[in-house]
Amino acid sequence: MTGRRFDPAPTYDRRCPMTAGFTHLHVHTEFSMLDGAARIGELVDAAVADGQTALGITDHGNMYGILDFYRACRDRGIKPILGTEAYMAHDTRFERPSRRGRVDDSGGETDGGRKLMYHLTLLAENDVGYRNLIQVASRAFMEGYYYKPRVDWDVLAEHSEGLIATTGCLGGHVLQALLRDDFDDARTKAARLQEIFGKDNLFIELQDQGIPEQHRTNPQLERIARELGAPLLATNDSHYTRREDARAHDALLCVQTGSQMSDPNRFRFSGEEHYLKSTHEMRELFRDLPDACDNTLWIAERCGVEIEFGNPRLPDFPIPEGFEDADSYLEHLAFEGARKRWGNQLEDRVVERLAYELATIRDMGFSSYFLITWDLIRHAREQDIRVGPGRGSAAGCAVAYTLQITDLDPIRYDLLFERFLNPSRISMPDIDMDFDSRFRDEMIRYAAEKYGRDHVAQIVTFSQIKARAAVRDAARVLGYPYALGDRVAKAMPPLIMGRDTPLAACLDEDEQYPDGFKMAADLRDMYSNDDDVRAVVDVARGLEGLRRQDGIHAAAVVITREPLTEYLPIQRKPESGQDPEDAPVVTQYEMHGVEDLGLLKMDFLGLRNLDVITDTLQLIERTRGEVLDIDAVDLVDEPTLAMLTRGDSVGVFQLESGPMRALMRSLAPTSFEDVAALVALYRPGPMAANMHNDYADRKNGRQRVVHLHPDAEEILGDTYGLMIYQESVMRVAQKFAGYSLAEADNLRKACGKKDRELMQQERAAFVGGCEATGYGSGLGDEMFDIIEQFADYAFNKSHSYGYGFIAYQIAYLKAHYPVEYLAALLTSVRSNLDKAAVYLNECRMLGIEVGVPDINVARSNFEPVPDLAAEPNTSPGKIVFGLSAVRNVGEGLVELIEAERAANGPFADFYDFAERCDTTVLNKRTVESLIKAGAFDALGHPRQGLLYVHEQIIDHTVARRKEHDMGVMSLFGESSEGPSFDERAEVVDVEFDKATRLAFEKEMLGLYVSDHPLLGYESALRRRADSTIGELEDTDDGVFRVVGGVVTNLAKKWTRRGDLMATFDLEDLGGVIEVMVFPKTMNDHGHKLTDDAIVLVRGRIDRREDLPKVICQDVEVLEITQLDQTRPVRVQLPMNRVYEETIEELKELLATHPGDSEVYLHLGERQVLRLPDDFSVDPASGLVAEIRILLGADAVLAG
Repeated sequence: MTGRRFDPAPTYDRRCPMTAGFTHLHVHTEFSMLDGAARIGELVDAAVADGQTALGITDHGNMYGILDFYRACRDRGIKPILGTEAYMAHDTRFERPSRRGRVDDSGGETDGGRKLMYHLTLLAENDVGYRNLIQVASRAFMEGYYYKPRVDWDVLAEHSEGLIATTGCLGGHVLQALLRDDFDDARTKAARLQEIFGKDNLFIELQDQGIPEQHRTNPQLERIARELGAPLLATNDSHYTRREDARAHDALLCVQTGSQMSDPNRFRFSGEEHYLKSTHEMRELFRDLPDACDNTLWIAERCGVEIEFGNPRLPDFPIPEGFEDADSYLEHLAFEGARKRWGNQLEDRVVERLAYELATIRDMGFSSYFLITWDLIRHAREQDIRVGPGRGSAAGCAVAYTLQITDLDPIRYDLLFERFLNPSRISMPDIDMDFDSRFRDEMIRYAAEKYGRDHVAQIVTFSQIKARAAVRDAARVLGYPYALGDRVAKAMPPLIMGRDTPLAACLDEDEQYPDGFKMAADLRDMYSNDDDVRAVVDVARGLEGLRRQDGIHAAAVVITREPLTEYLPIQRKPESGQDPEDAPVVTQYEMHGVEDLGLLKMDFLGLRNLDVITDTLQLIERTRGEVLDIDAVDLVDEPTLAMLTRGDSVGVFQLESGPMRALMRSLAPTSFEDVAALVALYRPGPMAANMHNDYADRKNGRQRVVHLHPDAEEILGDTYGLMIYQESVMRVAQKFAGYSLAEADNLRKACGKKDRELMQQERAAFVGGCEATGYGSGLGDEMFDIIEQFADYAFNKSHSYGYGFIAYQIAYLKAHYPVEYLAALLTSVRSNLDKAAVYLNECRMLGIEVGVPDINVARSNFEPVPDLAAEPNTSPGKIVFGLSAVRNVGEGLVELIEAERAANGPFADFYDFAERCDTTVLNKRTVESLIKAGAFDALGHPRQGLLYVHEQIIDHTVARRKEHDMGVMSLFGESSEGPSFDERAEVVDVEFDKATRLAFEKEMLGLYVSDHPLLGYESALRRRADSTIGELEDTDDGVFRVVGGVVTNLAKKWTRRGDLMATFDLEDLGGVIEVMVFPKTMNDHGHKLTDDAIVLVRGRIDRREDLPKVICQDVEVLEITQLDQTRPVRVQLPMNRVYEETIEELKELLATHPGDSEVYLHLGERQVLRLPDDFSVDPASGLVAEIRILLGADAVLAG
């Protein structure tokens, strides 16, 4: 779609005075980051409401908002004037003067008294000017970035054609000279600008916001204009839309500078006049200089940039000799790949499908797109970089399958090409590529080498100030205590279906956020009754939704035919101390704008699960000598499906949450298709409609499968009559209403839009189609009702199968190679201790011992030691903690330890370690950390004893090694084999108690590894608590729960009011959650809190932040002696004593001693029965003696 053009404006002779009309040409939007508070839509609406026919955009130093602004103006019938307020260096963009004081938009100060930067307003007059604006904005970042992106006179001279410049605001070169009382320098600089841009393209800019400096300099500017014959231009340097937005803008400046509004020395604007004033206000303000206002209309008439959207501009893929063009080469590759996929004799249906897809791709002009994607994937595979099987709708493309872009057979699984590329929908294909996350940068580097470094960039993204952050920011800049902002933020509704409720929708009912409005009742009460809260919320509403900062999109990359700056502006923002050449090149337009321009946007996604698969396969080969082809895995593997049916999927991509595991147990998957269905069903929409339970019940015969018509079974039979996939909706429309698949895809999209008028049209077409195919209008109406219902919840089948395949591969690895898989998984999350604790517990559940980092076995990463002779139902092996995960032990030191071990074998003892290791390894901090982490346990040294003497041993050893290296003879003569050490300190045989040992271990490893304070007590703790920490993940906001665990990371702090509060992490064997203890509760229970204490916490679940917390109400400390009493009671009952009377007597005896300890009956030597919880007992009340009287002295076994 090409942007429509305006009708030619009437010719304007600027010699004739104008009496009405005005165009704002110095305008900042929200894209003047943390400086502009004008949202683009509101800004344009205000201009239109005032009858203004054009509007400019001049954001600080960037073109971030240009495309959004252009579209907003065109949509509202107003002319967009595109520009930027550039930053200029004093002389040259390469200068790096010493900074003095802070840097803000006042220009900053340098030691020489000059400014770090100066402002200059630039506007694009035509398409040439727009391209030059792109060059100026790009070179400012690429060549002149120093605190801000800066240009200089040379850059302006090289790119002046088609640009209109103004002398700018008080921060410009000309005004700064006037403020220094140097009129001649001001005139010289204005003249230089006029020389660069031309006589009619340099305007002397006048502003009047009541600032004294303006009143002093404006007459001098008029004089310069007269002397140079330059036209005057009235502007208002607008930074917000309405006068009443001045307070929100002032708060935004405080967010930018980290200051409070009450600070008299902070950066601020003078007054509240920097808003988008009406034409009348501007004409009145400059009533003595009507030409200055008239000239805004003259510029508006002259400016006319046309940005073309929707015309694909793909890079040229190099075609080898022998092929006419991209189309013929793609066809060759597709059929060559097809024979590898399906065999030399291709079935007719395969040939027909490929021919249809290739014709569609050719007709839409996308052959080069497929070749570019194929080449990237080919490079990854040649470099042994794991590639995902396909995500999104691309898995429905047979051509992509033949090119090995995807790895799922779309014909076998009935994945639809039209869901991916619809001939009636002219939009670029979108093939998302998943790579091993460690090699994403390598893939970008390859693309840059292939197409040119100036043709490839990552894509910018912008974070916004969300509602909760806006509240906290507002409270801080207004000078309120943190607690007030926190209290208001926590009164806001939690995320609903993944969405925040805006502040406006919390205060006033909005049909888009009905649930959020209901849940914000407390906030409304606070707003009505508390002036401080009202002040905070009012300022926060002005901040909410504004852009906070720019970043780099996690996946998106653009590749262009011509250099990037032929199409869009780019930037490079080096971190402090970073070489600018090392900083990534990033676009200034965000992803949707890049796509709208017709440029090739590709998603290079780094998927951590692919890292884990890669590492697991390498570990399997190293430990077992097996080379496993995981891409050819058996999709009906019984152990894998049995594991999933049990819900044992902790650590399995897409399948590890509690509710998902419960769903799997209910569904009992028996095929790969069931795993794919789980991916589609476990989403808020289907779950809200109970589709996930319906599917499980129908699959297992607990609910009858009903089809509206027998012919529907052919389409919906494998999903038990449920349209869980969008492709099912499309197939139904094709079968019953005679739609083409392209038409069916349009129906699918229409259903998603919920447009009543559009849906009525679609219903009429669908019912008419059913009538035409002979199925009748009655069935058509019934079926359309169901389609309308399901279309809200149906999911992309291709995506479900793509991610379902990765989930299945990982499940297969866990089922068959649990030790290698969990070692790789633990390595992948070693920096995320919460996740690592969950997977450590999973190892315990599977009988896999995770050992401390043994100095003779451990490597940098977690090291699997599988038991290759393990019998079923025995431990499959163990995992050794990674050395590089030990605090104060870096990768470099681990490499030295591994190298010494590889060269000269394992260390015999600590003395041997000290003698052989590089002295850089022997620094005391590193060795102390290794001792506390248990690295020398296997050498027979107790940790406490070794800590006492390790420094003495190292000092002595290093000194003797130095003596030997210097040739100093010892008292015992010189050994030809190196130094001998006979004066060694002895390691005393003394060890820490369990609590101290584990505390040190946790300090060094971040986790309890060799043991856990709760190990052996989990059942006792579980009976006292409502739920485990893992189960809190799915608990609703505001619910009260009792949960038990170990206190870790306890931090006590004083509030501004002088009250004591605390936060700590509560950890059980399966997870960690943050607990907040506010002052009132702290007064009552704070004395009970110490690190490593085992406690029960009663509190309220708070889900209003990204991660759930517990707001503590009550704390009970559990002593080990209490928990010891709840160890299980094991009763030996010989088979010859199993009589009804004996059993009854035992039941009565147990019933008279109720308590928390479980009871296990050992019947003979092999059979063990756990009695129901009703029979749990208190063993400390004389029970054991009574059981021995009843059954004999050996009847009670050790717990």
